Amino acid sequence: MPGAQTESTPHLARALGRRDLVLLFVVAVFNLNVVPSIAANGGVTVWLWIASLLFFFWPQGIAVIELAHRYPGEGGVYLWAKEVFGDFHGFLSGWCYWTNNMMYVPTVMLYFVGVSVFVLGPSHASLADNKTFAVVTSLILLALLVGLNIVGLGVGKWINNVGSIGTSIAAVTLICLGIVVWLRSGTTLTAADFHFPANARSVLNSFGVICFGLVGLELASVMGDEIKEPGRVLPGAVAWGGLISGSLYLLATLTLLIAVNRHDINVLEGTIQAVQHLAQQVGIGWLLTPFALMLSLSIAGIGSAWVAGSARIPFVAGLDSCLPSWLGKVHPRYHTPYAALIVQFLISTALVLISFLGSGVQETFQRLLSLAVVLQLVPFLYMFGAVLKIGILERHAASLSPVERRDRKAVGEGHYSKPILILAGTSGLVMTALGMVFAFSPAQQITSVGKYEAWMIGGTAGFIGLAVFFFYVYGRRKSLITEPAVVTARQAEEPS
Repeated sequence: MPGAQTESTPHLARALGRRDLVLLFVVAVFNLNVVPSIAANGGVTVWLWIASLLFFFWPQGIAVIELAHRYPGEGGVYLWAKEVFGDFHGFLSGWCYWTNNMMYVPTVMLYFVGVSVFVLGPSHASLADNKTFAVVTSLILLALLVGLNIVGLGVGKWINNVGSIGTSIAAVTLICLGIVVWLRSGTTLTAADFHFPANARSVLNSFGVICFGLVGLELASVMGDEIKEPGRVLPGAVAWGGLISGSLYLLATLTLLIAVNRHDINVLEGTIQAVQHLAQQVGIGWLLTPFALMLSLSIAGIGSAWVAGSARIPFVAGLDSCLPSWLGKVHPRYHTPYAALIVQFLISTALVLISFLGSGVQETFQRLLSLAVVLQLVPFLYMFGAVLKIGILERHAASLSPVERRDRKAVGEGHYSKPILILAGTSGLVMTALGMVFAFSPAQQITSVGKYEAWMIGGTAGFIGLAVFFFYVYGRRKSLITEPAVVTARQAEEPS
């Protein structure tokens, strides 16, 4: 069972304290790179943000705290689904959580490209649309982040922390500029911008992206064996990280809408566009370069957090023999899952190269992001389903036999009452399902709906099909090979 360490289980260093967790949550949840693609759909997205915060984000916090209390250990969404629904469901949950990051991390790298060119000055902004430059720069940054996380969370966490601080400073700068300009000059944003359009397809896509943008509270539990005193520090860190992230998302979206006409928002450079426009109005145009540098650091931190967290899934699956066992190797010096990190880098590199075929940079970003949304939300179906199942079973606890009560308590006591678990599980499950369905609606940056749908359907089916292969075909074949060897070894140990 993942998370239950024995003498032979590789041990990971406990390096994350309360402050590290709060900063990890902020840098993982609050991602300015998704705000422009959402804000491009207008003021109506503010209502979607509020609905998602109430009916998806709040239940997510409840679910993470509850499940982490009941099933502590390394693996998070993988471990929870496995314990509640069975081995295959645990593997599928972890697989989708891992593979979605193979798409999402490259979008973070592309966003880094779109922002970092402004550090060189606005005259170099056109480099962001250069395919060769975008690919090379993205892969160099990805390789650097993987290398630093192989050295260890003791080093990698500082990238996350710097990224969190950079994200907060960038967001506060953007918001303060927006308030100053709004007080001085007002805004062209009207009440009509907050009405749902007649054709709401692109708006529906943004709802899936919003749900995707709000994931991340579960990330620390994926690294459960690397947290100092997780039972004590996790609930408070989830609460503070969630409050800060949700507030920043709402305010950043409003500021972007105030500063830039939604039809002119570039999904890669929207935040920079807004700051450039606002800073010029206030008379501090020089602010653009240091802001771009700060935002670049925050993007690197976001990439580092997700590279580090998602690599723990194949690490645990390797220990469970659902994936090749060498993925469960720990670096002898740095005590990190280096094999899983290297594999993640290689697959992400291949996906970046494939997705650029025949597509521009912005369309590539949107295609990768939409497929990442669908795969990312699969584990949340399991997570909310687990909370709902636990809440329902708690209602019938009185009818359990003494043995069943003892087994139920053996997994750990819960943190919340059964009505809260049922409410959070139901709300989160419905919102997650809607977010996945709406992600199949093409965003306005998509030029070919047919190719987009083929990419989404084929990508989703392909990755889930691979999960079925590894669990049922690879896993069964491996067990057939290893079982005779185990029997032979036991017979050899028996006295003649």
